[in-house]
Amino acid sequence: MSHGKSMPPPSSLPENEDRKAHHHHYPPPPKPIQRKPGGWKSMPYILGNESFERLASIGLVANFMVFLMTIFHMSQVSAANLINIWSGVSNFAPLVGAFISDAYTGKFWVIAFSSFATLLGMVTMTLIVALPKLHPTSCASQQALLNQCQGPTTRHFGFLALALGFLTIGTGGIRPCSLPFGVDQFDPTTDEGRKGISSFFNWYYTTFTVILLIALTLVVYIQDSVSWVWGFSIPTMLMACSIVLFFLGTKMYVYVKPEGSIFSGIAQTLVAAYKKRNLEVEKAKTRGMLYDPPIKGSTYEVQKLPLTNRFRHLNKAAIIMDGEINPDGSRVSSSNLASIQQVEEVKCLVKVIPILVSGILCFTVVAQQGTFTVSQALKMDRHLGPHFQIPAGSIGIISMITIGIWLPIYDRILVPSLRKITKIESGIKILQRIGIGIFFSIFAMIVAGLVEKKRRDSAIYHNRPDGLAPLSVMWLAPQLILMAFAEAFNILGQLEFYYMEFPDNMKSAGNAMFFVTVGAANYVSSALVTAVHKVTGKHGRPAWLTSDINASKVDYFYYVLGGLGVLNLVYYVVVASQYQYKEKIQDVEEESKLDIELNASKK
Repeated sequence: MSHGKSMPPPSSLPENEDRKAHHHHYPPPPKPIQRKPGGWKSMPYILGNESFERLASIGLVANFMVFLMTIFHMSQVSAANLINIWSGVSNFAPLVGAFISDAYTGKFWVIAFSSFATLLGMVTMTLIVALPKLHPTSCASQQALLNQCQGPTTRHFGFLALALGFLTIGTGGIRPCSLPFGVDQFDPTTDEGRKGISSFFNWYYTTFTVILLIALTLVVYIQDSVSWVWGFSIPTMLMACSIVLFFLGTKMYVYVKPEGSIFSGIAQTLVAAYKKRNLEVEKAKTRGMLYDPPIKGSTYEVQKLPLTNRFRHLNKAAIIMDGEINPDGSRVSSSNLASIQQVEEVKCLVKVIPILVSGILCFTVVAQQGTFTVSQALKMDRHLGPHFQIPAGSIGIISMITIGIWLPIYDRILVPSLRKITKIESGIKILQRIGIGIFFSIFAMIVAGLVEKKRRDSAIYHNRPDGLAPLSVMWLAPQLILMAFAEAFNILGQLEFYYMEFPDNMKSAGNAMFFVTVGAANYVSSALVTAVHKVTGKHGRPAWLTSDINASKVDYFYYVLGGLGVLNLVYYVVVASQYQYKEKIQDVEEESKLDIELNASKK
């Protein structure tokens, strides 16, 4: 008889005896590592590295549409698709960086390697604009209006892909690791450490906001009004300084060893559940015995998740079959047997997927700020006074200012007022907040369509040689403000939702869910642009999305997004009404026993 069969089912024992039985057969978890945290002394090096990387990448993205259309002479559709595809890859890359960091190398080396990758990407971008052979020949404005400019060659695209590849590697490593690496510098077991972590979060997001403002104003202005060479050279030099700064802090950092990635456990659980898919729980030879070892962890204490009855087919992954347990209580193969903790972590992911899907279209709407909204701004009057002209790539700052003004009002005034009415700590439920964001995204596209029609009609009526509509760029403010509200409610609501619904050791997975949503939205945006361009251009009809925005029907494209948003809102209301919050599920499970355990105890 195997070791696994000799153990009594957990459900057939009283609670105290159950714990003793389990701990008797499994080795005790290791004691936490005693370490002296680096604390605030190491923050300038970590925040400096993150800030300069953001300045480099955001400074590029903010004005990338203008760069592709003016320097690379790409069409509006091609430029939008390239941005969406690259943004999608960049948002999925942090999943890989987080996995490598957690499972193999630790955060420090991933950040270090990725910082060099970002530097190489920025150097390559600077060389592309500095060396005439690496980009298409310049083109007169009259030729540009007639679409007679020479497009990029295969070599030009090759160097651009190389630069974007380096930048993607940099983003994939720095983005998921810099924040956790900063948190590692504080000791969460002390009051001082916990206060330090809370303060670090505030500083982290404050510096991020400042960098966004600098990138969207100063960097974009230099690229537009001074030169692209200087516009790329300055962030490149700052990135080089950040690497030096990061390595200067090596003696101050706390290095937490990799303890295995949460994503590995998810994969193992899915494989084990698939292998045991045909197993009938009630008739299992194991008599319902489930694998439930103590959680090993040296960084922080992980609270065990209770076994739930939702998605119960996944519970099969934890059933102990003959020969799957070693004499010391460890697994023979992690791909054949998962712990109850791993099973419940997978369930946490599965149950939020319908909510995640609803967020994709909202992100798709917000993504238009960096593509067609910039194209609109390029063909409008961007003057502020007689001498200053707003760069088209800086127009997105209206959204940022709106969020910056709205969030304190929402947090300090609206939430307390709502709390008195609803008796809910956050004023309204998180899922209600996400739904409000979807509504604002629909409204934003309707307004964007109306403004674009007015802009296009004005441009056609005046028929100026430069194709500009004598309409202030501030006409774009309403749609950008509404997009900001969509972000403030839906996107920030999603971040809070993942944080609240995932256990402590899955916060990185929650962060990953956010990036997955953004990445998927970029691909959906690209697919929609391509589909609309091809379908509307059939049978000799003019396509809605052409190189010349004045000959396009971008407003129709906005209305399509708005219509899809309505369908998305209906879908969201359905899935949100059926969602059970983590606390509710745990309360229900504590009151009732699982069928699988009842069957085990009867035998």
